[in-house]
Amino acid sequence: MMATPATILLADDDTTLHGMYSERLHAEGYTIVDAFDGEEALEKVAAGKPDLILLDIMMPKLNGIDVMKKLREDSATADIPIILLTALVQEINKLKDMMKPADHYLVKSEVVPADIVKTIEESLAEAKK
Repeated sequence: MMATPATILLADDDTTLHGMYSERLHAEGYTIVDAFDGEEALEKVAAGKPDLILLDIMMPKLNGIDVMKKLREDSATADIPIILLTALVQEINKLKDMMKPADHYLVKSEVVPADIVKTIEESLAEAKK
């Protein structure tokens, strides 16, 4: 168990998946900050910088692509590792240029919560390098 649990912003408008991921990450000892649309995700990041962001691409108000662009343009948030959650692999190609070494993406239909936990651990380790 980490001395200080990492804070993860979970931005996903799918309440079923959101609940499942949140429950699993809480069980792993992470602190979870919830956001259900892109605007809320940016507000929550501004309110308190998370250690990592789990970001759904397809969200209301502001999609994950636009959220990632805004975060990358701001020096205060540019280095936060982002794990993109997507239903469509094609969407990732649009984001490849913005992705940093600690960033990852997961295709929702191909992952279980254990995969997400493993990817979060990898991202956090890479971000500390």
